[in-house]
Amino acid sequence: MMMSALSSRARHLFADNRAVAATEFAMVVPFMLVLYVGGVELGNGLAMNVKVSSTAHSVADMITQNTAVTTSQMEGILAASSAIMAPYPIKKGSTSLMTITVSGVSTDSSGKATVQWSKSTSSTGARAVGQQMTLSNFTGPSGTSNANISLVLSEVSYDYTPNLGFTIAGTVKLSDSYYLFPRCSTNGPATSSFPYYDVKYPATSTCTCVQHLQQKTC
Repeated sequence: MMMSALSSRARHLFADNRAVAATEFAMVVPFMLVLYVGGVELGNGLAMNVKVSSTAHSVADMITQNTAVTTSQMEGILAASSAIMAPYPIKKGSTSLMTITVSGVSTDSSGKATVQWSKSTSSTGARAVGQQMTLSNFTGPSGTSNANISLVLSEVSYDYTPNLGFTIAGTVKLSDSYYLFPRCSTNGPATSSFPYYDVKYPATSTCTCVQHLQQKTC
């Protein structure tokens, strides 16, 4: 009788499908949570990266609309550009999460590119004046080897700390940079000395383009 009862219970236990859904759910939940958290963090990271790119382009765009930029104007542009990151924070306590650096880069008659000036929101972010840069050939007309041109380089970096995945990924540095030509500089080799076609900084007066039509007014 005892063996028969045990055998019957074993058969019932094997055929019992109660709580199967709960068991399967308990097994799947950890993977679902990982996918959900990963998707949220990935979405935040991509959105912040778009903001970083937009900030880099905006800074270069605003600087290149001028033939000369004063110190106060430069500080205002950098401060205003940081607002592009909203609604994401740009500070964690007293520590800045974002660094914006803008530099004037000019080439001589041989195409050698060097930094003419540099300004950054970080005390250590500015490039050294005279630092040699490597430019791609696409920045100048075909056959010119980038000779006698000037560019404005905007660089932005942002320290993104995932809210839920910090222990796994740590802090991720998002960064982007843009080279743009000054829109209306007229100081060419025929009328001026090196550097050519550049944006002057720091300047005592500001010369701003009129309707982006290669004109200027001071």
